[in-house]
Amino acid sequence: MNIKIITVGKLKEKYLKEGIAEYTKRLGSYCKLQIIEVSDEKAPENLSDKEMEIIKDKEGEKILAKIPEQSYVFAMAIQGKQYDSVEFANELDKLGTAGKSDITFIIGGSLGLSQAVLSHADQHISFGRLTYPHQLMRLVLTEQIYRAFRIIHGHAYHK
Repeated sequence: MNIKIITVGKLKEKYLKEGIAEYTKRLGSYCKLQIIEVSDEKAPENLSDKEMEIIKDKEGEKILAKIPEQSYVFAMAIQGKQYDSVEFANELDKLGTAGKSDITFIIGGSLGLSQAVLSHADQHISFGRLTYPHQLMRLVLTEQIYRAFRIIHGHAYHK
């Protein structure tokens, strides 16, 4: 299975890079994971709603350009469907069984995702109603993908 995480912005924090590198290494037994960063747009503090939409649209264009045509797309969105770890594992397993071997996860920037990206996604998923920094979300998502593969393959990890 080929999994891509398309994310807005450059990761700078060493501890997050190290955690993601560790889970990426562990995932090597189960899938090919690629993280694709697209540049974020400068967003001053006091933006109007219109200015926020313009920024999300610009970032969205960059994201859409990186999504492989045949890929099944999950957009990370607070309003998305919430899975527990076993349900998430079952969803990934079901996609693999159905021949969907290219899966893309999208993490937006600090303002979220554009409507065009949300409309393009096959599914919107959420890891809860809390707001996470998008840099931290990379680590959380990578760990959850690893956890899912451990569950799929019957290895103890999810308890």
